[in-house]
Amino acid sequence: MFVVLTANSRKNPNGEEVMNDYIELPINGLEPPLSEEERAIQETTHRFAEDVLRPIGIELDKLPPAEVIAPESRMWEVLDKAKDLGLGVTATADLEPVQRVRLLALASEELAWGDAGLAGAILVNQFPVMYSMMAGNDEMVEYCDGKLGCWAITEPDHGSDMLDANGAIQDSQGEYGRPNCVARIDGDHVVINGQKAAWPSGALTAEVCALYCHADVEGSTSAGMAIIVPLDSDGVSRGQPLDKMGLRAMNQGELFFDEVIVPTSHIIARPDTYQEHSYAMLSEANPQVALMFIGIARAAYDHALAYAHERKQGGVPIIQHSSVRYRLFHMFRKIEAARALTRRVLEYNVTADRPALQGSCAAKITATQTAYEVASDALQIFGGNGMTKAFPMEKLLRDARSGLIADGCNEVLALKGGSMLVNPALL
Repeated sequence: MFVVLTANSRKNPNGEEVMNDYIELPINGLEPPLSEEERAIQETTHRFAEDVLRPIGIELDKLPPAEVIAPESRMWEVLDKAKDLGLGVTATADLEPVQRVRLLALASEELAWGDAGLAGAILVNQFPVMYSMMAGNDEMVEYCDGKLGCWAITEPDHGSDMLDANGAIQDSQGEYGRPNCVARIDGDHVVINGQKAAWPSGALTAEVCALYCHADVEGSTSAGMAIIVPLDSDGVSRGQPLDKMGLRAMNQGELFFDEVIVPTSHIIARPDTYQEHSYAMLSEANPQVALMFIGIARAAYDHALAYAHERKQGGVPIIQHSSVRYRLFHMFRKIEAARALTRRVLEYNVTADRPALQGSCAAKITATQTAYEVASDALQIFGGNGMTKAFPMEKLLRDARSGLIADGCNEVLALKGGSMLVNPALL
């Protein structure tokens, strides 16, 4: 008697035919049915990620930082082609809020699955428009739309603590020290002096900057201000592109301001509104970063899953070994949990009366920690091959490691989120 095995069956150790447990899932896991529009966006961005971002990202990763932003760099090709995706802030602004965040979540994950550095470079160009829109400054939305942008907040002496605008986690015995970048309102214009650290994403290619800095109000610099700054303004200069371990396709570098003057119409948050605006800004930015790192985690998992079917050790593909299947399963569950949390936070924040910053911090921390753990486990499945540049894992691990620090280090964000769990009425 012959038993014909199908794709839906297998033999157990006794030689009996049993049902196969394998289920083919959508490309990004346990995704409920997508609308026609969502499916089209996902397919378009996935092709763009696979055909354009991934090969160019690998190429740019190997270049010195100055060559990544050189006129002949293929980075410019990516930024130009990305405009055709139709995913800009203004292009999606009229969509119903939940529909908008669902579409952008699908697209962002696909782009980062291709290459997170380039996905970040595409995203950060939208920040001046996005933050102007959040502030209700329609003039700056129109001014920034279509221009390459960057976001500058951290300073040489003030890193993640710049994200704590209300000082909720500042040590009561601590001295903040002098800010490195200060703006003051002088009549109908703003005067900016100082420096931003080497971390403003897109700083070397941007035309406009969403600048978050301290404000000089009658000699005190305890308040903040957010301003759209044209980077061709007199007094603006830029440092060298940062030579980083990961996300090398997304340029970052210092910005210097020497008596830079812009009209007050460029202000998107004045000293009296800065705390609330920075709260909303961080509530929006953290889940966007989370989506990038879910893309990295998924790319690492996909590579490892495919390799585990191909690589043989002990006479069988290594996925036949229980330890490998165990590791892959935990990679899978972590990605699904991080994606579910991030999507939940995004939808909550666009429907709630006030976004929940603790949720945004939780999404960013969970997704970036997941990306690092999954990339590390994926490299382990590749064994020695994972350590070589001939395989994708060492790059993905470098990219993933950046997430534990980017957009606020996870330790500070956890303290910030934790401060929002304290109910004064119960104290």
